[in-house]
Amino acid sequence: MTEAEFIAALRTLPLAPGAEGLADDCATLALGGETLVLTHDAIAEGVHYLPGTDPADVAWKLVAVNLSDLAAKGAEPLGVLIGAALIEGSERFVEGLRAILEAYGVPLLGGDTIALKPGTPATFGCTAIGRATVTPVPTRAGARPGDALFVAGTIGAAMLGFRAGDGEAYLRPRPLLAEGRALASHVHAMMDVSDGLLLDARRMAEASGCTAMLSLDAFPFAPGVAREDRIAAASWGDDYALLFAAPAGFEPPVPVVQVGSMAEKGPASLLLDGAKPPEKLGYEHG
Repeated sequence: MTEAEFIAALRTLPLAPGAEGLADDCATLALGGETLVLTHDAIAEGVHYLPGTDPADVAWKLVAVNLSDLAAKGAEPLGVLIGAALIEGSERFVEGLRAILEAYGVPLLGGDTIALKPGTPATFGCTAIGRATVTPVPTRAGARPGDALFVAGTIGAAMLGFRAGDGEAYLRPRPLLAEGRALASHVHAMMDVSDGLLLDARRMAEASGCTAMLSLDAFPFAPGVAREDRIAAASWGDDYALLFAAPAGFEPPVPVVQVGSMAEKGPASLLLDGAKPPEKLGYEHG
């Protein structure tokens, strides 16, 4: 069963209205006069990080990818719950948790721990809970034909870090929480770039019933991304930039780069420089 097939099966279950049909990275829950934003991501050894990685880096990445989902909703984090495997170096995992929670002022709410059989790859989970700062909360489905497409952040730093083996950009991404809150009231659609800019732009276009028209030369590639590596960087993922659609002529409150526009739905959901994009657009499980 592929990831897409599994999610399609889950859509046959009873879903809350705030689940957005399981077509978004977060769910929303109205509670009194507030709207909560909830998200959950898991990371696994050998998939999201290499065996032998410092557990402190694993903990940072685990929380960061969830905070990035909250950033795309313009949410203010209220806390996280952690599902942790007990591994050699768990004390380092705790130190990594301490580092990111203190860096972003996010409290730990609780969670669970499990012991693993020897040789079993470790998997960690995190649930992040935030408070919406604007309503309606931005989704990936609100883009309109004529909107401009923008990116806050850079593309390709994680790929370069992974290749170089230094791990900083790959294992310790910086969720753009402040940028997300500044943008949330202005955008028609927004999501974080976790699986590759090309793939995530297509996802936004499909969710919005549009065609995304992208210009490769406009992408905000990180310093060091060679011209011949631009397609690889745009489909690599783990950058945790913010991709959003806003009206043409939009005056951004934070530094952003326009990378394209949304058009009326055509035969393809994504065009790169007016042509069919590469077959591999980003990372998909299964």
